Amino acid sequence: MVNPSEMVQTLRNSFNSGKTKPVEYRLKQLKALLRLYEENTNEMLQALATDLHKSKQEAVTMETQYLINDLKNTISNLKNWVKPERPPKEFVNLLDSLYVYNDPYGVVLVMGAWNYPIQLTLLPVAGAIAAGNCVVIKPSEIAVASAKFIAEKIPKYLDSDCYQVFEGGIPETTQLLREKFDYIFYTGSTSVGQIVHAAANKNLTPVTLELGGKSPVYLDKTANLKVATKRIIWGKCVNAGQTCVAPDYLICTKDVRDKFVECAGQVLRDFYGDDPKQSPDLGRIVSDRQFQRLVGLLQNHKPAVGGRFDAAERYMEPTILTDVKRDDKVMQEEVFGPILPIVTVNDAYEAVKFINSREKPLVSYIFSNNKKDVQLLIDNTSSGGVLVNDTIMHMATDMPFGGVGLSGMGSYHAKYTFDTFSHKKSCLYKDLGFIGETLGSARYPPYSEGKLKLLNLLLKKWPGFNWKVCLVHTFIFTIGFVTALGYKHVMENKDELFKQ
Repeated sequence: MVNPSEMVQTLRNSFNSGKTKPVEYRLKQLKALLRLYEENTNEMLQALATDLHKSKQEAVTMETQYLINDLKNTISNLKNWVKPERPPKEFVNLLDSLYVYNDPYGVVLVMGAWNYPIQLTLLPVAGAIAAGNCVVIKPSEIAVASAKFIAEKIPKYLDSDCYQVFEGGIPETTQLLREKFDYIFYTGSTSVGQIVHAAANKNLTPVTLELGGKSPVYLDKTANLKVATKRIIWGKCVNAGQTCVAPDYLICTKDVRDKFVECAGQVLRDFYGDDPKQSPDLGRIVSDRQFQRLVGLLQNHKPAVGGRFDAAERYMEPTILTDVKRDDKVMQEEVFGPILPIVTVNDAYEAVKFINSREKPLVSYIFSNNKKDVQLLIDNTSSGGVLVNDTIMHMATDMPFGGVGLSGMGSYHAKYTFDTFSHKKSCLYKDLGFIGETLGSARYPPYSEGKLKLLNLLLKKWPGFNWKVCLVHTFIFTIGFVTALGYKHVMENKDELFKQ
């Protein structure tokens, strides 16, 4: 096994040399990473099929092509992203220059997850490279084939002085977390996220934790039931339910529940046929441990739909539970599989109360055409994100993605990934000229009431007031006023001037 201390020190030496700072170097590495994706797509698809029985369509749209699209966007925009920002000035800084620089943190650790083992590992890695960091890449050991792919390919495409893969299970990861990193990015369960956070806290290392939680779906009678059911079932069954933003449980009234269950049975037959086990489009549970955990969630329940499973194949049939009590085990932990429990309420107000009685989820889904109730849920619940009348599709946008509370902290995607791995360093260039020093001299002792009044005037905030526009208008007015005075002087003395 690679010594983690030696690995981190190698990367720190490279970072301290300034090697990763030039934007052209970063672009070279990002383009090499893009070649890795494009030249090895079939191998990635094979690894995903081996680990999760992932269909080609799910693997392409949610992993390989997703990575390619995100990376091309980063490459196209990086030169603009790295430019210092110019924040607005107040009156006291009119003669000064203000900048916010995007500084790399240094040596960062990216810990991937097993459910989307390539995408969730390499997408944040690309952002860390773009921001100018050196990176330790830790793929999940549970997705064995995908971890092997990453470990074999990364050294062939990226600079090993700056980017290295660290493999291993719990003991090795525990040892790795003893090292001092400048930033840690972790995707996975809340329980492990707490361990990562505790390890980072010893060095006050900033973290992004992309976790999960029980993401609720609210469905009412105003929604198009057939369309809503297809979108909910798809979101629950994609990757066999092993998605951090999968709908975790459904909240609805009893009459809507009964209609949903009937419609869901037909939708599942349309999606996967009479025997979903034979469908090439339904994935498998990643490990025996995860499979047995899901089987345990079914105990003491009589499924309204589905319920069959096969330990030999780690196959879990898409299952709907209606006999759910609010303190059942299936309602106490994130399901992370193709099991959908349904909780009944009387109205949207009761739904809000139920959601708020639990930990904050990664996402809340709302299926309704009642604008008042939609806004009620948005305004009165807290979650990492909200999606109205669909599931999972917010992941296809460039909006920030992340959790809140036990569902995580920090966010990423598109430019937000670059920002996550960039320290925002403020820089003020003060004017040393006569005017600037004259105005600033009021801060020096000996103090007086006059100096205090001048400081209060200089430091006063003027919300909405644009000093640049004011100065331009003042300059134009001054030029106009001087010109007018000159014209008046000429007209009043034209006879004398003409004689001369």
